[in-house]
Amino acid sequence: MNQQPAATVHYPWYLRFSWILALIIGILAYVVTFVIMLLTRNPTMVPSVLLVGAVTIPLSVLLFAQSSRVGPLVPTGTLLLTVGLGGLFGICAAGLEETVAGLLLGKESILLVGVIEETAKLVVPLIVLALAHRSTRGGGIVIGIAAGMGFAVLETMGYGFNALLAKNGGLGALDATLVFRGILVPAGHVAWTGAICAALWYLVETSHKGRGVLALVVSYVGAIVLHTAWDATASGILHLLIGLVSVAALLTLTILTHRAFVRSHLPAVPATA
Repeated sequence: MNQQPAATVHYPWYLRFSWILALIIGILAYVVTFVIMLLTRNPTMVPSVLLVGAVTIPLSVLLFAQSSRVGPLVPTGTLLLTVGLGGLFGICAAGLEETVAGLLLGKESILLVGVIEETAKLVVPLIVLALAHRSTRGGGIVIGIAAGMGFAVLETMGYGFNALLAKNGGLGALDATLVFRGILVPAGHVAWTGAICAALWYLVETSHKGRGVLALVVSYVGAIVLHTAWDATASGILHLLIGLVSVAALLTLTILTHRAFVRSHLPAVPATA
């Protein structure tokens, strides 16, 4: 029996590598808007600087995870709703719960921030899983990155605004905050929520439920531990270690997801005599 090679499915290169284009355009747009704001001293440009500075790197990470060589993993509409609703609900719910925890526990409430935020970011992905699992099958990590992106963008904009208005702040502090937090995005919210949602979708889709439960527990507890450790320490070495672990997990899960998605969408190989 001979096998005829299956036709290869290709995704246009300009869409597959759109994450690089988004990164380059975003960086240029940030530099241009920031310089114009400095030259004109126009405060109405502050929201533009905050938005571009906060969204560029998370968007690039999302596009990288979304684009496999055979096409996007998740419908665009679902992705946009997850980013918007996930970020808005997550930041509001976490902000409210953290305020209550602070009033009840004082400084010790910092130990609950990881639990609160990692749980709040999962609400919208769970709704997506319930309502649109068929169209997002195999794309759990993308949904998680989208929810984490929405949260991270709003949080970064908030930190940037605080840095601008702080007593010793100003435009220099705003720029440093946006750049620093932007660089750290792949090592924070998008990685942690992406890993949890990858495990959540795996649990629903796999026939090995025991493995699925174990993966979900490990990813959820691991995200909380990494998040709490990040918040509770000022050690640059520990932050670097946490960042490396988070980025490595994000990259590994994304590559594995792409490979599985490609295998599931390649044409069947017909057998001939």
